[in-house]
Amino acid sequence: MTQVLATPKNLTISSRIEERLQRGELTQAQVDDFRDFLTAVEREFLQHRIITNNTYTRWFSNGTATDEELRHFIKQFSVFSNQFLIAALLKAINSPTLQQSRASREILLNELGVIYRQSGQNIGTHLTQTEEDKDKEGDPELVSTEGTVDGGICRFRAAHFEWLLGVAEGLGLHYEELGKRKHGRPSTLHFCDELQRLYGSDDPQIAEGASFAVENWAAAGFWQELEDGLTGIKKTRHPQLHLAFFTWHNRVEGQHAGHTLEELEEVYFQPNFEREKFIQGGREILDAIAVFWDGLNEDRVHGVST
Repeated sequence: MTQVLATPKNLTISSRIEERLQRGELTQAQVDDFRDFLTAVEREFLQHRIITNNTYTRWFSNGTATDEELRHFIKQFSVFSNQFLIAALLKAINSPTLQQSRASREILLNELGVIYRQSGQNIGTHLTQTEEDKDKEGDPELVSTEGTVDGGICRFRAAHFEWLLGVAEGLGLHYEELGKRKHGRPSTLHFCDELQRLYGSDDPQIAEGASFAVENWAAAGFWQELEDGLTGIKKTRHPQLHLAFFTWHNRVEGQHAGHTLEELEEVYFQPNFEREKFIQGGREILDAIAVFWDGLNEDRVHGVST
């Protein structure tokens, strides 16, 4: 029997929309129309096969990847992770409103090493963690899953690529072997290019759909499958592996997905919103995500390494 990921949470009308309805800012017809739209988004995005049934990450979760397969995965993932910075910058540049620009910069700056900070809370106030806890939950001097980058501290070691480098070094890989386009397989580079074209699009409808799909894909369970596999490998073969890159992303992506729903609620009721383009952007980026994971799976089946 084929195992599938847990069904993503249903998209429903939030309390924010209910409050706008009660205040008379929205009509019942508008809310009903938005509910129908969320149903369509759930069908087109959240039921996409790469969200519900990712063959590669399902296999990876078993923790049986050989060292060669693991290095190949880390190298390809490093290309996607590093090249994502270009798409994230394009998204910030092309954001149609200041509020959306700030939301985009939150993600980009955190990727580059600006630590999320909650209002009134200092960075690095929980220094009693063991090294094991720091690896599992993140060093509090370098990571946080809540808050804003506004007022946060930038640290080189907090950059996501440096976290991933920490994983790679435990497998004998080094900085100069990671993250560049020249290290990417064609399927990986296709995904990177599509992120720039869609997630970073100057068409706000396409970009909004792609962003919504990307964040909900990231929140749907694949990080957990990667964490499960790496935790098993760490316990059985490589106790030196540092997994904070994967454990942190596994915990924070739900917050990003929640933000995209709030963003969608803001833009949907604007007169220039185009449902068809939003759906197009989301579907096309999910297809590109599938190319990336399918490429890794094909490489695994055929014994290809980089």
